[in-house]
Amino acid sequence: MRLSHTLGRISTVFDDPNLVASAGLVPVMGLAQEAGLEVLARQHLSVPDDKGANAGLKVASLVAGMVAGADSIDDMALLRHGGIGRLFAAVYAPSTMGSFLRAFAFGHVRQLDAVASRFLLALTELTGLGTTKPTQTPADAERSGLAFVDVDDTVIEVHGHAKQGAGFGYTKVRGLNALLDTATTPGTAPVIVAQRLRRETIKKLGGARVGDNTMIDALEAASTALSASAAEDSSLIEALEATAAAALVGAELTSDLVAARGRATYVRELARGVLDPGAVTIALFPCRRDRLWFDVDPPGRTRV
Repeated sequence: MRLSHTLGRISTVFDDPNLVASAGLVPVMGLAQEAGLEVLARQHLSVPDDKGANAGLKVASLVAGMVAGADSIDDMALLRHGGIGRLFAAVYAPSTMGSFLRAFAFGHVRQLDAVASRFLLALTELTGLGTTKPTQTPADAERSGLAFVDVDDTVIEVHGHAKQGAGFGYTKVRGLNALLDTATTPGTAPVIVAQRLRRETIKKLGGARVGDNTMIDALEAASTALSASAAEDSSLIEALEATAAAALVGAELTSDLVAARGRATYVRELARGVLDPGAVTIALFPCRRDRLWFDVDPPGRTRV
C-alpha cells in the first residue's frame, strides 16, 4: 500500500450527522454553563459594534474549540463537524469568531481576565477545586492551608507583523511574552490562576515609559524593588513590603506628571495633581497581597 499521488488535491470532511467526534464537550460545556461562563462574558465584555454581539456565546464557543484541540481560527470549524450541531446551539462560524477576536483591544483582554477570575471561583465552588482530599494523612492535613505558587513565563507564538505587543525573544519566534501564575495545594493538581503580559511587552504594546504618567511608573518601581529584594535574599514578607512601598511611591509621583500616553492625554495639564488610576491599581496589588493573602505563623513559617 502506498499514498496516492493526488493526495494533495484531496480534502476530507467529518460530515456524518449521526457521529460526534468530540462527545467529551458535552459534560465540559455543561459544567462551564453551570459555572456561568456565558453570563460572566456577557456582563463584563464590551466589544463594540456588531462584532461584539452575543459575546457570551462566542466566548463559550472559543473555549469549546480550544478544549477540543483547536489552536487557530480555522480549526474552530471542528465545532460544526458531524452531529455536534444537534448537541449544541449557537455554534458560530470560524470567520465570525475571528472577527470577534480581531475587534479586541488591550482593555478587552483585561475584561476577559475579570471573567476568568470569577469563572475560576465559580468552578471552585461547584467542584471543590483547590480543596484538600478526604484521604489525607495527618501530616498532609496539617499543611492543608499551604499553597505553592509558581510564577513562570511563556512565549505564545503569534503570526502577522501587525500583532500588538509581539516580538522575538529567547525562543527566536514571534510571540507574546506572558507570565503564568500556577497554584498547587497538597490535595490538588496545579491550576493556572492568573496570567499577564510581562512588563516589557506592556511597554511595547502601549509605547509608555517611566515618566509618561501611566501604570508603568508604578510597575517599573515595583519590579525594581522586587528584583532588589530577590538579590538580597529577603524573606517573602520583606519582599512584599518593599514592593508595595515602591509601587505606592511610583503611583504618588504621577500626580506631578503630565500624561504622555493613555486616556489622560486628552486633558493634559488638567490632570496634574491627580494620581494616575492605572498606577494606583498596580500599586494596590502588592498591598493587598501583603495585607490579605499572606500572614506569618508564630514560628515564622509563611502561610498562603
